[in-house]
Amino acid sequence: MTSMQARPARHGAEFIALAAFMMSVFALSIDVMIPALALIGQDLGTSSDNQTQYIVTALVLGMALGQFFYGPLSDSTGRKPAIYAGLAVFVGGTILCLAATDFPTMLAGRFLQGLGAAGPRIVTMALVRDQFSGPAMARIMSIIITVFVIGPILAPFLGQGILLVAPWRFIFVFLLILGLTVLAWFSLRQPETLEKSARKRFALRPICVAMQETLSTRTAMGHTIASGFAFGTIFGYINSARQIFQDIYAVGNYFPLYFSGLALAVGVATIVNSRLVKTIDMRTLCRSSALTQTAISLIFFAVVYSFQGIPPLWSMMLYLAPMFFCLGILFGNLNSIAMEPLGHIAGVAASVIGSVSLFIAAALGTLIGQKFDGTLFPLVAGFAALSLMTVIALHWASTHRGN
Repeated sequence: MTSMQARPARHGAEFIALAAFMMSVFALSIDVMIPALALIGQDLGTSSDNQTQYIVTALVLGMALGQFFYGPLSDSTGRKPAIYAGLAVFVGGTILCLAATDFPTMLAGRFLQGLGAAGPRIVTMALVRDQFSGPAMARIMSIIITVFVIGPILAPFLGQGILLVAPWRFIFVFLLILGLTVLAWFSLRQPETLEKSARKRFALRPICVAMQETLSTRTAMGHTIASGFAFGTIFGYINSARQIFQDIYAVGNYFPLYFSGLALAVGVATIVNSRLVKTIDMRTLCRSSALTQTAISLIFFAVVYSFQGIPPLWSMMLYLAPMFFCLGILFGNLNSIAMEPLGHIAGVAASVIGSVSLFIAAALGTLIGQKFDGTLFPLVAGFAALSLMTVIALHWASTHRGN
């Protein structure tokens, strides 16, 4: 280890910033693309606007599948080699997207991007779990997610700005630079957090045993399922956002302002959450947030119905702002609770938890997006249903918490 590698304070501001950037590779790969979806669809020959949503779905599916591998890999080789591998695959996928001349090639590149982004996304959770636990872990994760949210807030502006001066392919040039920058920063400044004595030999049997333990731990799986439902709402929104704002409400180039304004609510919530967890139990915060989402969604569905599916833009923003605030509370706590009893198998546990939640989110978010019909009915009904399912999953997780 060089002196440069040894100097960083692993619990300090640089670690939080680096962790946030590594996690943001995935989020930025989604949000920076949204202003360009229609242009990509036109150039690559998609048959409908809804079909362009698969550019998001392919990335999420790649991420969900990739998380199964990187956790066990990081438990056997260490955290750093697993992240190196993920970033390399991400860079390769980005180059494929940059060169794509048809829609299937674009989807293949996006899948590889997600497959690669799974490395830094999931192993970063293990990096945090190696060093923190309980409320301390929740506080650190909340701060990381707060920094991480800044990227998605700025990403649509960046994507729109690129489109004003260059073709959509330059968005992938930006993602390529991002991947290489994160790779260099991580390589030079982050020490390994998993000691050699704590590493496990890469073998199927212990990995399967660890997976079985994760899947059979009610606290872990209940909060993982709840996380899948919560993420499902956000992916349903992301899939539909461009069509809602630009096709229904015709906001034009102001789309990033509306989209990012709602992402800001998530950032505020995570800041608030980092303080609330000091005095309020994480499970109570999650349950209250999910119940609030359910109630607000049911009320707003009645509003949508009264306007025949297209309420005023201001009313939709007024509805989505508290919904996203509640999502920020959920994001700051669900993974921390799920990981809490599984510190001894953090790598595999992080993989299983991340993959299961994302598969659920991808399936349900895609369903919501593909139901888009020119009104807000599919989005609000999906939010109401998934919020209620989150409440049910949290209730199930809270029973027999010793498991």
